[in-house]
Amino acid sequence: MRIWNRPILGVVALAAAAMPSLLATVPAQATGPAVATHSTERTSRRDVFVPRILSPRAGTVWRTGERVDVTWDVSDPPTQITNRTGLIALRVGDVTLLDRILASDFDILLGRVEVTVPDVPPGDDYRVVLSGDSGNWSEPFTITSDG
Repeated sequence: MRIWNRPILGVVALAAAAMPSLLATVPAQATGPAVATHSTERTSRRDVFVPRILSPRAGTVWRTGERVDVTWDVSDPPTQITNRTGLIALRVGDVTLLDRILASDFDILLGRVEVTVPDVPPGDDYRVVLSGDSGNWSEPFTITSDG
């Protein structure tokens, strides 16, 4: 009997060390934001959603002033998304142009937003940045002023 007792206690101790959130208790008198945050974290997990941008993609040409669709894959979102409010900005090279917000305040699960191509210098190193739960950007594409 003694041979089995030690390994079993060792496994229980290992499980207890590996899962402290299962053993954690909050005293009845504890209050405040830290307790509320900790309690919420244990009862409500949220996930980061990083959808792949479908368009624009490499080879796409946008013309200044035209209306175009920005689309992204929403086929497999997590159950609980941290932030569902989306924003689309323009990026050129290594710089996201926060003064060139193309769309904002939309549900990230829509998968599509129509935007107007801004009046920017022609170039082939533009991208759109999709932010909401997380930020990611498209493949490089071209913006031209040719009509």
